[in-house]
Amino acid sequence: MKTTEKWASLILRLVIGFGFMAHGWAKLSRGTAGFEKLLVQTGVPFPHLTSYVVPYVELLGGLAIFIGALTIIAAVPLIATMIVAMVTIQFKYGYSSVKTIGLTSNGPVFGPPGYEINLLYIAGLIALMLYGPGLFSIDRWIAGRKSNSTSNLRKL
Repeated sequence: MKTTEKWASLILRLVIGFGFMAHGWAKLSRGTAGFEKLLVQTGVPFPHLTSYVVPYVELLGGLAIFIGALTIIAAVPLIATMIVAMVTIQFKYGYSSVKTIGLTSNGPVFGPPGYEINLLYIAGLIALMLYGPGLFSIDRWIAGRKSNSTSNLRKL
């Protein structure tokens, strides 16, 4: 892997990991009841259970992506949450994640987001799965330790 790809993976990992952690923390810090109401309104299956599981998947999965630990494993449930949100909520609002629907004296008024951001998160996670977590990651550190221990065993 080229050095530029390693840096690109690092930047992607930090942005995506932070984004998921921020969304997970927002759901948890406000309490899951509001999120559960949204899930009920949109017809998501098992809204009570989902309202507890999704914030932790986002928070802990985002942290794993952020530090580059178990990147491939962490990406799978995060992709699943993006697909479910896209299908159950955002598809009906179209593609664009930014919809200006009006202008007031306080500034623009935005409508509900489409599925654009979901696709960007999914694409970024797939890129990390394909190219690896990049520089300064736990996965890379572990791989380096395994490589060193294997080469030390060969010397014996």
